[in-house]
Amino acid sequence: MNTWGVRVIALLAVVGSYWLVYQHGRSVERAEATAASAQRDSGDRLAEVLGERGERTKEQQRADAQEEVRAHAQKQRTIAEGAAARADAAGQRLRDEAGKLAAAVGCPGQDPADAARGEAARRAAMVLSDLLNRSVETNRELAAAYDRARLAGLACEASYDGLVE
Repeated sequence: MNTWGVRVIALLAVVGSYWLVYQHGRSVERAEATAASAQRDSGDRLAEVLGERGERTKEQQRADAQEEVRAHAQKQRTIAEGAAARADAAGQRLRDEAGKLAAAVGCPGQDPADAARGEAARRAAMVLSDLLNRSVETNRELAAAYDRARLAGLACEASYDGLVE
């Protein structure tokens, strides 16, 4: 081979080696860029996971607060039902006493006028006893409805306050 051919081959070898170095540099840059992107994505994902974990923690705290409100409302409902039962018992005793009084009212005797007055008094006592019975029943129903509405309102307010915080 002549010198000219040797020079061309040498030149091609140098240019080829430069080309290989250039390609190697590009592949190293791509690998570094991919690693940086992966690290950035990993950091973003970590932040996302931590954010989700924080949201889950907040949601669990809200759920715990709601459960506490529900338990407190149930306790208050039990107390109100006990008070209503005691009031019902007292009302029943009052009705029994009014019934006994109505039955006992009268004027035993021989005089027809006294008997008529006694019968009128007994009827009046029975009417009053009946009115008392209806009044006690109506008041019991109203008190129970008020207790339910009040407890529901307090539970709703506490639940709302727990969510707003």
